[in-house]
Amino acid sequence: MNEKQTMPVVPLRGMTILPGMLIHFDISRNRTIAAIEEAMKEDQITFLVTQLNGEIEEPKEEDLYSVGTIAEIKQLIKLPGDIVRVMVQGMKRARLENVISHEPFVIADITAYDGSDNPQYSPIEVKAMISGMRDILEQYFIENNKISKSVMSSLLSINEVEELIDQIAINIPLGYEDKQKILEAIDITERYNTVAVILTDEISLLRIKKDFQAKVKAKVDKNQKDYILREQLKLIGEELGENNTISDAENYLNQLKELEASQMVKEKIEKEINHLKSIGSASSESAVVRGYIETLLELPWERESEDHDNLKNAAKILNEDHYGLEKVKERILEFLAVRSLTKGGDSPIICLVGPPGTGKTSIARSVARALDKEYVRISLGGVRDEAEIRGHRKTYVGAMPGRIINGLKNAGVKNPLMLLDEVDKVGSDHRGDTSSALLEVLDSEQNKKFVDHYVEIPVDLSQVLFIATANSLQTMAKPLLDRMEIIEVSSYTLNEKVHIAKDHLIPKQMKKNGIAKKQLSISTKALELIISGYTREAGVRNLERKIGEICRKTAIKVLEDQNTKIKINEKNLPVYLGKIKYSFEEANKEDEVGIVKGLAWTSVGGDTLQIEVNVMPGKGRIELTGQLGDVMKESARAGISYIRSVGEKYHIKNDYFDKHDVHIHIPEGAVPKDGPSAGITMATAVMSAITDKKIRADIAMTGEITLRGKVLPIGGLKEKLLAAKTAKLKLVLVPKKNEKDIEEISGEILEGLEIRFVETMEEVLNFALVE
Repeated sequence: MNEKQTMPVVPLRGMTILPGMLIHFDISRNRTIAAIEEAMKEDQITFLVTQLNGEIEEPKEEDLYSVGTIAEIKQLIKLPGDIVRVMVQGMKRARLENVISHEPFVIADITAYDGSDNPQYSPIEVKAMISGMRDILEQYFIENNKISKSVMSSLLSINEVEELIDQIAINIPLGYEDKQKILEAIDITERYNTVAVILTDEISLLRIKKDFQAKVKAKVDKNQKDYILREQLKLIGEELGENNTISDAENYLNQLKELEASQMVKEKIEKEINHLKSIGSASSESAVVRGYIETLLELPWERESEDHDNLKNAAKILNEDHYGLEKVKERILEFLAVRSLTKGGDSPIICLVGPPGTGKTSIARSVARALDKEYVRISLGGVRDEAEIRGHRKTYVGAMPGRIINGLKNAGVKNPLMLLDEVDKVGSDHRGDTSSALLEVLDSEQNKKFVDHYVEIPVDLSQVLFIATANSLQTMAKPLLDRMEIIEVSSYTLNEKVHIAKDHLIPKQMKKNGIAKKQLSISTKALELIISGYTREAGVRNLERKIGEICRKTAIKVLEDQNTKIKINEKNLPVYLGKIKYSFEEANKEDEVGIVKGLAWTSVGGDTLQIEVNVMPGKGRIELTGQLGDVMKESARAGISYIRSVGEKYHIKNDYFDKHDVHIHIPEGAVPKDGPSAGITMATAVMSAITDKKIRADIAMTGEITLRGKVLPIGGLKEKLLAAKTAKLKLVLVPKKNEKDIEEISGEILEGLEIRFVETMEEVLNFALVE
């Protein structure tokens, strides 16, 4: 029979107490502590009921479940921090009928269930119910191996239905919501079904969880525990059909299908992709293999661009971009004509050699535009490591392809124009000889199968149009020089520089500095003065800087007054550029003894070299001053030896050199001077000083001398003749063997110069000495 009682109520958060359960829990709320203390004063009986929402601090009647448990308080311990630990034992199910009071604690009317309403089962029904529940329990124990064997055996040995159900609810780890369902099942049949459903759901949940864990364990490497959570998410995505991402290896295979390459190359790449699959993404080798595959896929194995074969258009572009340089333009057009006729063929390897600022690099860019080729510039200045050309072995940390392969990759086609800039400035040390590494690249017979250490697969470079640039051939390795076609880009004449300035440099600098065409004009005379007085160079680099300086000063005035029109002439030029910096030594005004003009080649073009000789009484010493190099010192001694050998012919006494000292001096002593082209000049000056015969004031000469008085050929003739013309000299003596070089020099330079070819020192003296 159900009985009604009034007693203190203890609301519970996140837990449900069942009849027969012995458990302890902590309480800290004042009302709850007061209810427990009140119960201890009476019969130690209280009503435990679970809150619907555990976050509510002071629950009302509607915040509590309607069914709870009457429990006996077994123990009460006060802990630090105003916390009370209570041990209770559940006794009966009971229903919360009515809350009488909330202060100072909850008191309510409770109706206890005594079990008198439970149906009576026959022995067969009881046996069937127990057997069914045991079957469910056994399945549960198989799936959940965390239940101890003692609990398993004790549960399986119970023969009473109600006791079995209550003990399952007490001993099986269930959430408080499931326990509340069991508590609210007053009728034994309902309670039996509730427990059976809950256990069956738990079995299904455990099986699914085990299935996921088994799949994750099979996929995850034992050393990669950090990735377990990520793999679980991935598997869940696959189960739901939401994971459609393609792996890196599959991406690479898709790219490989579209790659234009030979079968051998494709097989090699496919082999590397399969290797990537086998090592897994977590391996340290994975990044190396991935980088290697990406490099191979980016190379243009069979991809090429279509070249233009329109000669007129190519010639037009070359003429637009560059003034002069006829020999270079002619060679490029020859290449284009041959390529059009043969429909392919090996590309030539051209080396443009000339002083700085003569436009070698920009010529290559113009050629690429004229032929409609992809343009790649590779700067070799100061490169000392062979691996920069041939690449690093894949086994090294940070390995990468060489500059040639990288250039090809950046171009995206197998037939670009590749500029090898400053090829004369590559070096060699313990890391290898860079010049030797370039031999295979620049050999049309070998570069069809160029092997980069990183790529390992032979790459065809035969269709690349290589253009190299160099300032001097002297420092280049001879085998490397042998593989290239040399085209000299010599110094510009004054007229050429004026044209280049008008057509290219002035428009370029005005645009760069924001100057409109009508706001600035520079006269031809002013340009000539800039070239001769403010720059001393073979090219036009400094000329462009000076024009830029004028434009910047103009910009200031334009900013002050938009209507300003600046006109630069030779008179107001110093206002913008300051005082004139350079002045060429002009021809001597009068014929003098022991003074003669020589011609020299420098890295910035030609220059005149005045040689002075004095003869003084002494003991036969030869004095050389003016920062002369070893070659010039030897030339001076050879010249004096020649004069001594022919002294009788020129009425020089035999003991003259024993009683006189000869002092040879070249002014501008701080500037080092060397080179094999001043022999006849020094010999002429010495002969003049000894014989006291004057030398023509308007003569200049260049050439080397032998002990027998033969005149040897020299280089840099164009630059030297330019210097003679600038110095306003009339007669130039040139070695006979340089006669063929005169044919290649433009009439503009030769105009106003009288060129005489000499083979012997006797001819030189006949032209130079004035009787």
